[in-house]
Amino acid sequence: MCIVLNPHCKSEQKSSWLRQLRRWNSVDVCPWEDGNHSNELPNLTHSLPQGAHGNQELRPHRTVFTRAIEACDLHWQDRHLQHIIASDLYANYCYHDNQDGSLFDSRGWPMWHEHVPTACARVDALRSHGYPREALRLAIAVVNTLRRQQQRQLEHFRRHRKELLHKGHTSTTNLEGWVGHPLDPIGTLFSTLTESGHCSSVVSRAELQRMPVQRLLGDGESYVALAVETALIGLGQQRVMPDGLYAQEKVCRNEEQLLAKLQEVELDDSLVKIFRKQAVFLLEGGPYSGLGEIVHRESVPMHTFARYLFTSLLPHDAELAYKIALRAMRLPVLETTASSGDLSRPHHMVSVVPNRYPRWFTLSHIESQQCDSRRLETVLESIQKNIHSSSHIFKLAQDAFKIATLMDSLPDITLLKVSLELGLQVMRITLSTLNWRRREMVRWLVTCATEVGVYALDSIMQSWFTLFTPTEATSIVATTVMSNSTIVRLHLDCHQQENLASSARTLALQCAMKDPQNCALSALTLCEKDHIAFETAYQIVLDAAATGMSYTQLFTIARYMEHRGYPMRAYKLATLAMAHLNLSYNQDTHPAINDVLWACALSHSLGKNELAAVIPLVVKSVKCATVLSDILRRCTLTTPGLVVSSLHSRRNSGKLMSLDKAPLRQLLDATIGAYINTTHSRLTHISPRHYGEFIEFLGKARETFMMAHDGHVQFTQFIDNLKQIYKGKKKLMMLVRERFG
Repeated sequence: MCIVLNPHCKSEQKSSWLRQLRRWNSVDVCPWEDGNHSNELPNLTHSLPQGAHGNQELRPHRTVFTRAIEACDLHWQDRHLQHIIASDLYANYCYHDNQDGSLFDSRGWPMWHEHVPTACARVDALRSHGYPREALRLAIAVVNTLRRQQQRQLEHFRRHRKELLHKGHTSTTNLEGWVGHPLDPIGTLFSTLTESGHCSSVVSRAELQRMPVQRLLGDGESYVALAVETALIGLGQQRVMPDGLYAQEKVCRNEEQLLAKLQEVELDDSLVKIFRKQAVFLLEGGPYSGLGEIVHRESVPMHTFARYLFTSLLPHDAELAYKIALRAMRLPVLETTASSGDLSRPHHMVSVVPNRYPRWFTLSHIESQQCDSRRLETVLESIQKNIHSSSHIFKLAQDAFKIATLMDSLPDITLLKVSLELGLQVMRITLSTLNWRRREMVRWLVTCATEVGVYALDSIMQSWFTLFTPTEATSIVATTVMSNSTIVRLHLDCHQQENLASSARTLALQCAMKDPQNCALSALTLCEKDHIAFETAYQIVLDAAATGMSYTQLFTIARYMEHRGYPMRAYKLATLAMAHLNLSYNQDTHPAINDVLWACALSHSLGKNELAAVIPLVVKSVKCATVLSDILRRCTLTTPGLVVSSLHSRRNSGKLMSLDKAPLRQLLDATIGAYINTTHSRLTHISPRHYGEFIEFLGKARETFMMAHDGHVQFTQFIDNLKQIYKGKKKLMMLVRERFG
């Protein structure tokens, strides 16, 4: 565009360029302007005074050359434009064709009403081709136009404010915003003005001295002030978020570049006035402002820009800074679907990338010396209403917590309460949705509540069901509250400790009722020191054992009971666990085997009656021969009940149990039966490489058979049957004969 807009370009040169551009434009691999292969924008490079682009047909797509091709239609013959760039002294009294008053502002200075990006492309072309003074004059005319336009828009909105607010929604006046635009209009104006203002190489010092600066600028104005105001107007413009990730990233990058340039400018009194003026315009600017009272669902978020405004204004006008900050927290695209009247761009309504969150400004400035409690409450309410991302609210909560606790003196309790409130909101938002940081968030909230005080901890435990899952409430919240470190941190007396412990126990029992599988053990642990609560927790486990708990959970609680010194309760839970278990013949490495062996050892240690009661359960649940033989062997080594008490010893007379009588006879028969069934199962699909392993298995079977008084006969019959049934497996049967006869 710089090349084709050369003001002294000859028509044949322009025609040659146009042919070349069209040739490049038609190549299949020619890059598209916004990187988005579905965009269909109308021709927007139109020059209003010249009317050169009445043709607004939709084009299939726009390439990186489209604007340059369109710019070939532009010319420099307009008399008003010629006067603007030719003279520093040009004003309304020099020109007599201004019947409608649109060519000069109220001060009599010239304006240029071309499509803003196109007008700025002219400025860029003048600079690039060695016309810095002309570029500066046109830039100032464009800025005067922007300021006049902003004033007119404000007046228009004030006249129609009631009806617009009553509608409750708005359309954006700019489908193509100036920030992030391919032609970078605001950046061009900013550079033209600041480089002139800093006597850069574009304009020599001697040339600037010859320039009648006061004719180009108003009283008290400077090029830098004009540049800053232009940047604020552009950044605050309400504009639609473009389609496609590339275009959206470009908007963000351009915004960051402009803000970086603004941050290099040192604020003096005159610039603070401009900031105040533009902040008020932005707040009152209606649909023309990104910080207006109602913004379009798809308008570009103002968070990054508002953060800069907030920081800049805070030392000079805190009230205005907070108004800007609170207004900027909205992100309407996440709130509701568009109403039927909000379809200013119907084919783009569903195109916003939903996971593109803007960068939120943090509350790092909300320190106690900079705000009172009332303002802090307002900020808190705004955050709770407008911010929908749990991770962003969590970041704010952490920031506020850090500031509140980093003070040299006591923590700022007002700000601590704000961080707690934000943390509670995070808990509510993420309670029913998956969040990979959830565990960290819960731990942080307990830490925050601890800093606030004992009443805050008590409060979150009272209302745990709105904030935590039962597992979180018992394993993280109540456990942390009951820990010694918390008690020490809070400096609690005995009475306060007991009250807090009582709340934790109540929570634990409620959680155990709601989710016994995951909370029963935690509840028992938390209730250990209170007999009634412990009994209640144990009863909850018994009630849930029949339906709501797995054998793994029941075995875990049973082992805990034994560890705490309640062997009979451990035995009771172990028998309940056995009822849920099913170990098939080939599960000889099942994780529950150790639990079964432990349960049998526990029963054996309690006495003959307990062992007699558990063996039928084992026989019913366990079909694995090796496990059954292991249990059988252990039961025959010592007398049941000897380890428990002298009472049990006398009752059992110190005798080993007989394998010929119940309950061991039943276990022996079941073990022999299991070996027989397993042998047949293994032989059905046995391969030669497993023959050796099978012979070893039969050897173990023989050891078990021999425990019966007629075991030798039974085993011989068993082997004979195998030789008859599986005589086809000659090699295997030969091995069986060699080993067992």
